[in-house]
Amino acid sequence: MLFRPVLLAMTLLSTSLLSGATSATPPQTAAPYPATERGTTVDHPFGLAIPDPYRWLEADVRTDAKVRAWVDQESRFTEAYLATLPGRDAIKARLTQLWNFEKFAVPQIRGDRLFYRRNSGLQNQYVLYVQEGNAAPRVLIDPNPWAQDGATAMAEWEASKDGRYVAYGVQEGGTDWRTFHVVEVATGKVLPDTVEWGKYTNIVWKGDSSGFFYGRYAEPEGGHLYTSGTLDQRIYFHRIGTPQSDDPLVYDTSDRPKLTHGLQVSEDGRWLVILSTEDDVKTELAALDLSQPGAKARILIPYGDHELQYAGSAGDTLFVVTTDGAPRKRIVAIDGTAPGHPVATPLIAEGVGTIDSASIVGHRFLVVTMEDAKSVVRRYALDGKADGIVALPGIGTAAGFAEDGDGPITYYSFASYNRPTTIYRYDAAANASTVFKAPQTPFDPGEYQVEQVFYTSKDGTRVPMFVAHKKGLDLSTGAPTWLYGYGGFNIPVLPAFSVGWLDWMEMGGVIAVANLRGGGEYGKPWHDAGKHLQKQNVFDDFIAAAETLISTGITRKEKLAINGGSNGGLLVGAVVNQRPDLFAAAIPQVGVMDMTRFTNWTAGRFWTGDYGDPVANEADLKYNLAYSPYHTIRSGSAYPAILATTADTDDRVVPAHSFKYAAALQAADIGPKPHLIRIETRAGHGSGKPTSKAIEEYADVLAFAAYWTGLAPPVVK
Repeated sequence: MLFRPVLLAMTLLSTSLLSGATSATPPQTAAPYPATERGTTVDHPFGLAIPDPYRWLEADVRTDAKVRAWVDQESRFTEAYLATLPGRDAIKARLTQLWNFEKFAVPQIRGDRLFYRRNSGLQNQYVLYVQEGNAAPRVLIDPNPWAQDGATAMAEWEASKDGRYVAYGVQEGGTDWRTFHVVEVATGKVLPDTVEWGKYTNIVWKGDSSGFFYGRYAEPEGGHLYTSGTLDQRIYFHRIGTPQSDDPLVYDTSDRPKLTHGLQVSEDGRWLVILSTEDDVKTELAALDLSQPGAKARILIPYGDHELQYAGSAGDTLFVVTTDGAPRKRIVAIDGTAPGHPVATPLIAEGVGTIDSASIVGHRFLVVTMEDAKSVVRRYALDGKADGIVALPGIGTAAGFAEDGDGPITYYSFASYNRPTTIYRYDAAANASTVFKAPQTPFDPGEYQVEQVFYTSKDGTRVPMFVAHKKGLDLSTGAPTWLYGYGGFNIPVLPAFSVGWLDWMEMGGVIAVANLRGGGEYGKPWHDAGKHLQKQNVFDDFIAAAETLISTGITRKEKLAINGGSNGGLLVGAVVNQRPDLFAAAIPQVGVMDMTRFTNWTAGRFWTGDYGDPVANEADLKYNLAYSPYHTIRSGSAYPAILATTADTDDRVVPAHSFKYAAALQAADIGPKPHLIRIETRAGHGSGKPTSKAIEEYADVLAFAAYWTGLAPPVVK
């Protein structure tokens, strides 16, 4: 569950650091670094000796004065260095210009009301609008006034089936914890209902709009709000107008406390579908027949090594996407009323692409598939017969297609590396799309080109990679290149638009995105080939991507920057240790850097499906130690410039991972280039981050990578 990425005030440093440095000439080295205490902690699991000299940095930065002092000094040091980078202010100014265009998210249809989120351009948070018929849309929920720094966000939200209410989660400073509220749509009044301690949950309304289902944990004890583990998520029902203390327990898996649950209610309101997992690899499906008073949820598809997704229902029948017997997924039908575990009836067979999602719209299945890491949307009749495809605007990613009763209308988004998100209205009866909301951008997407290439990894595996840059870019001597990767948790990296990447391309750089094993691009075998004891394949794929970019002349070692976040931060940290000679700059963001202790914190226990369990299993520990970024830094080697990033309220991948990693980098003999850590305040793993903080962070990392790869900053008009 890694999921499906503002420094403290600067003070003057010693003249030894800033001597000779100007805004046009940053220091070639950041040393001497601030002093970090080196402890004597050594763990001895399975008879091994594993030093952990920076164990003390695992304490919560919000409550431990010693860790806070370390964060303060590192932040001042990093900010002073970043302030010397040439063009940093110009990059920020151009980022701000490029960011300033209207953006929309995919709407929900509820009754005669349409709900959608919009950002006018530079608003810190998206605003929720409602539109009734042909009337002008009006603001329903605007989170921007909620916090002065913009870091309080509206997270999950869901309109009731009749469009009367919207339930929404409030996210403080990027944390994964949620407090849910309800607004009455007609009046805009926020009701007294307050539901606390939601985490890793969505909101789904009962069909009669009387209330909603949600998942919650017990309130953390001892002030460990951001670091404690999360066990025993339970499903409750909140009835509008009642206190949370009255919410009845709907689904209890306290006998299996590691499970976490995803929820959906069928469009006819009959079925509550519960998808449960411990590790994002194995899944089970339970269902509750809401039409039967007093009924209990029961498991229809038992826990097993398969991925499951709910795709819709028709009466007694539930449609399920599964990898069982189909590594790229198929759709089966099960009878929700049959006793025991009902037999799955094949409906839509596994195809050439991997199914990403499926829904029923206008009495047809709309199945979004991934074919060579790009979207293709296929149509099927309810009996499984193929019914053509949905025409898309080009190579990119389509998402949405939510079911809304029996009607033929739905909405979807489409985006690519050179194409900002456009929202389309789709009529399933006519198989026709029309633009609903298109951005008016301060740049011309037609000036950029996107190409998909394939390269060979170390073991001969063919791996796809997207390469994007300005049309006509001179590559005769190689161009500064930003190589991104993730490679984990069955999460596909599909074409997407990023203002930061656009800024890089506009300056004359190349963006390359490698679709590494461990992701979900080619189904279960692709994921399996990059997880657990096969994790090294992911690193080999990424190294091979870099070598391909160099050997084909797109870039050179001294012009290559690498980047990834979360599991991708682990990726960057690992490959830098394995091939420090191959890169000019590395930017690991919110990375999992200690591969021996990740299960000790918050969401870490969910990751054992991809990383194994190094606490319980000796083989897993030994394997992880061989690539753990914190443990495998190679003293005596010349490292690229490194800027690690994290956030003080990240309770997904706790900042201790990056704290310890940065301390170890700065203590090692790895050459003169800077090895820094940027620590955001009141921010988490990425979701809910306000626009202002995102622009500041992008400006820092782009300026850092541009300087160390030789990319000239923009001239802002």
